[in-house]
Amino acid sequence: MELLPLLLACSLLFTVAAPARDITSVCASQISDFPQLNSSGLHLTLHHPQSPCSPAPLLSDLPFSTVLTHDDARVAHLASRLATNNETPPRRPTSLRKKAAPATGTGGHLDDSLASVPLSPGMSIGVGNYVTQLGLGTPATSYAMVVDTGSSLTWLQCSPCVVSCHRQAGPLYDPRASSSYASVPCSASQCDELQTATLNPSACSVSNVCIYQASYGDSSFSVGYLSKDTVSFGSSSFPNFYYGCGQDNEGLFGRSAGLIGLARNKLSLFYQLVPSLGYSFSYCLPTSASTGYLSIGSYNPGKHSYTPMASSSLDASLYFVTLSGMSVGGSPLAVSPSEYTSVPTIIDSGTVITRLPTSVYTALSKAVAAAMSGMARAPAFSILDTCFQGQASQLRVPAVVMVFAGGASLKLATRNVLIDVDDSTTCLAFAPTDSTAIIGNTQQQTFSVVYDVAQSRIGFAAGGCS
Repeated sequence: MELLPLLLACSLLFTVAAPARDITSVCASQISDFPQLNSSGLHLTLHHPQSPCSPAPLLSDLPFSTVLTHDDARVAHLASRLATNNETPPRRPTSLRKKAAPATGTGGHLDDSLASVPLSPGMSIGVGNYVTQLGLGTPATSYAMVVDTGSSLTWLQCSPCVVSCHRQAGPLYDPRASSSYASVPCSASQCDELQTATLNPSACSVSNVCIYQASYGDSSFSVGYLSKDTVSFGSSSFPNFYYGCGQDNEGLFGRSAGLIGLARNKLSLFYQLVPSLGYSFSYCLPTSASTGYLSIGSYNPGKHSYTPMASSSLDASLYFVTLSGMSVGGSPLAVSPSEYTSVPTIIDSGTVITRLPTSVYTALSKAVAAAMSGMARAPAFSILDTCFQGQASQLRVPAVVMVFAGGASLKLATRNVLIDVDDSTTCLAFAPTDSTAIIGNTQQQTFSVVYDVAQSRIGFAAGGCS
């Protein structure tokens, strides 16, 4: 099969990938437990982006300032998606240009073609996304993928990758090697759904193949063919899974093969597996020294406290919650209850630092600083302005509790309150916002978090990764 050669006529962002790391016997034992499918759903191992056990780790010496820069780009785009008066973002031209190559003309194979489509900024991937394994094709091959509750379309790098591929762990997906692969025609309803899934219009090749464009606020992007194949997790397989077969993939994706989308959209992995597994998924986001899980399907409802999924017309694909209060050392913050709901709040797996309404953040910062008045202060670090000398594990940190509508709460441990930014400095892992509040992954670490879409609720339980 000859795949359509693609050429992007815009400035390119090249990524230097991390060298491969040895997976120790400890990591091997952690990975061996998953994936599995049983009465409690589908279970996948989840890795911190900087864990030595990750199958696609980030650079080991990646400065934390870089992490925060990309985190800020992700947050800025989330805010722009929710801005009701937001103007249409500027588009940069994208050219999918024909190259001379023989077309096979057989079923499911792609001919050379020509198309020109706009490409707009989308969600910033950042570097905070966790990593798991996904199998694709017949026979199945496993690929390391980042997991993102803020994205819809799942995509991965595809051979022959005619324009650009970042360096990834393991081989590229080769559709020619899969007996169950098929390209998706432009007439398919899934092609029409790309607009809401990627915030970019689809394009159509002269050979009637649907072209997707997944672009991100930090200038990362993936462009290629909308395709379908059998997706598998261990011994469990699901046919006719729609995803992007990327031919031009550039940006800061670590050594992953691509991205798994879990947002509320028909093309997300979660929604495509709903008929088989049910309307819920859950995860435990681990620290860099442990492993967690992603489960799709049923879960143990008894151990969680729940908050209703808040409804919002601003973006139907994101998961909204209502933060109703916070306390430090057992004392509620001195802010009006209405301050917590002054801006919409989403819960997001890929944002590292939680954003709070400015008045709430100011009260939190003052309360934590007062409780830690005996600790030596350190200068502000990037977007973090409440910092202390030392490492979080060495300091006395007050109890911080986040309370949500309906009574659900997150009783944060030290690792959820402070984040080490270098060897001698730790900072409060929150930042202020005047637009969109976000419950980030530092605060979610080690909790079991359930997205029960069927009952429109989100649940929290401590000790989720154990």
